[in-house]
Amino acid sequence: MYRDDYKYTKEHEWIHIQGDVGTIGVTQYAVDQLGDVVHLELPEVGARFGAGESFGTIESTKTVSDLYSPVTGEVIARNEDMLQAPEDLPGDPHDKGWLIKLRFSGTPSGLMTASEYQSYIKDEAAK
Repeated sequence: MYRDDYKYTKEHEWIHIQGDVGTIGVTQYAVDQLGDVVHLELPEVGARFGAGESFGTIESTKTVSDLYSPVTGEVIARNEDMLQAPEDLPGDPHDKGWLIKLRFSGTPSGLMTASEYQSYIKDEAAK
């Protein structure tokens, strides 16, 4: 379920790094916890965010949650399909359900591997 070529955050976002571009989305665990997704708010292309800053929100029938950027960078694309049909996000959050792409510089830090993330969510579920 969790891809080895992605990195993960404690806030349940994933990032797929290809060169200086990071594709960002939310994990299957996050969408399972949220339930039915009814609305997404994503930034415009050109917006800049620091690592750990909120770049948007995801709204479900249960709650509204902030989305956090795992890296510092500039938005170069956003997933218009997900904005138009946020209810499709739970069906494929790790591929078609990407949210934004950022161009970043530097080396991302504080991110987990797939196995580390799986251990993390297992510990979270046990609380």
